[in-house]
Amino acid sequence: MSLQYPATPEFQGIYRPSRVEASVQALEVSGQLPAQLQGCFYQVSPDPAYPPMLGQDIFFNGDGMVSAFRFGQGQVSLTRRYVQTERLKAQRQAGRSLNGIYRNVHTNAPEAARDNTTANTTVIKHAGVLLALKEDSLPYAMDPVTLDTLGVWDFHGQVKSATFTAHPKICPQTGSMLCFAYEAKGDGTPDIAYYEIDAAGKLTSETWFQAPYAAMIHDFAVTENYVIFPIIPLTVDVERMKRGGQHFQWQPDLPQLFGVLPRDGKASDVRWFHGPADGFQGHTLNAYEQGRKLILDMPVTSGNVFYFFPQADGFVPSPETLKSSLARWTFDLDADSDQVLPEPLTTFPCEFPRCDERYSGHPYQHGFMLAFDPTLPFDAATLGAPPFQFFNQLAHVNVRTGETRTWFAGDAHCFQEPVFVPRSADAPEGDGFLLSLLNHLRSGAAELVILDTRDLSAGPVARVQIPLRMRMSLHGNWSPE
Repeated sequence: MSLQYPATPEFQGIYRPSRVEASVQALEVSGQLPAQLQGCFYQVSPDPAYPPMLGQDIFFNGDGMVSAFRFGQGQVSLTRRYVQTERLKAQRQAGRSLNGIYRNVHTNAPEAARDNTTANTTVIKHAGVLLALKEDSLPYAMDPVTLDTLGVWDFHGQVKSATFTAHPKICPQTGSMLCFAYEAKGDGTPDIAYYEIDAAGKLTSETWFQAPYAAMIHDFAVTENYVIFPIIPLTVDVERMKRGGQHFQWQPDLPQLFGVLPRDGKASDVRWFHGPADGFQGHTLNAYEQGRKLILDMPVTSGNVFYFFPQADGFVPSPETLKSSLARWTFDLDADSDQVLPEPLTTFPCEFPRCDERYSGHPYQHGFMLAFDPTLPFDAATLGAPPFQFFNQLAHVNVRTGETRTWFAGDAHCFQEPVFVPRSADAPEGDGFLLSLLNHLRSGAAELVILDTRDLSAGPVARVQIPLRMRMSLHGNWSPE
């Protein structure tokens, strides 16, 4: 039996599957590791264990491979393990992929696991376990040290939704996890559940309500008293899925929709705000309250960035026609109008934003993100077109003053999501270190770079060499020792 991955961009270059589980002690380091880094950087990649059953697939459908970079005693170690989902275990028993189109169980093989999740989008430590998250199902819990999979995690029977967000927030004051579920009663349902779970893992708040229609809600934002749900115009149709179609379809006629819920409110308290049509809200940077106004900062793109979820007639815009920037949305809770317009905060495309999470939900000024500058050199003669999700800079943006500092690694490099680590618990906002995986496109290798935010443009203070190839990842989080 021949096992071959397709020769498509989704499985080549930095998207070529790695599939390597490993434990490596004392990774090589050039430069000087900051003594203040004592803890673990967890991140996860969609890394398909088998070639796709249908001969092709999208990046987001790979099995979750968790990496843990542990810092301590002047060294960095690396542990990598697959999340042992029911889906992966069924594949290993069969010796092949059993899963078809992304988030469409109607295209799976009969012997596929009932739980279709890959647990491949985010990993975050909470209440003593490491949670591997994907928004189509409940999380999987892992041991934070060994990365052994403990199983599906419903928070000891407290969470009843069918799904759970891949982007929970941790309250900096209490350690509570603020989280939600969309399609919360199953595929194609408009139900949303909002939860608050304290630092010990006890459910303390739960609110259920319905959106106007079922659509993607990839990320959300929380302020001191409110929750904001950005609904992307990627809608869900179960009948389309039964016919073998995609879970999501872009609808350019729909607005960028935002649901605002008081954290102590009920379903009838939800207010819906409408932004421009044919726009894609990305990941949230931060949100806070300014009197009776809610301020939300997040990247926004003028059209569909997911070419694998086209609109009904198959149209997908060319990437060069899309405009993108970090944008500010202001929701006036006393206004009669439900219309909102984004205000650009940057002149360049950016994504994967992170704030100093000690200020999450509160007024802030520092943001860290991936940025793209098309005027910088790129070795297209050797490499061809840049890969999907290509960002050639790390950026530090002051959202109050507009001051921006960047670091460019070279003409054959791109970055993965950065994570900010404060210099100390009481350091000023934004004073610390930025960690990011740097892809070397010519060799296919990656390294973990560490930059000092006091002078981001100076480049890394340390580079951690990774002795194996790592597939492009999605998200991660820092856990202090």
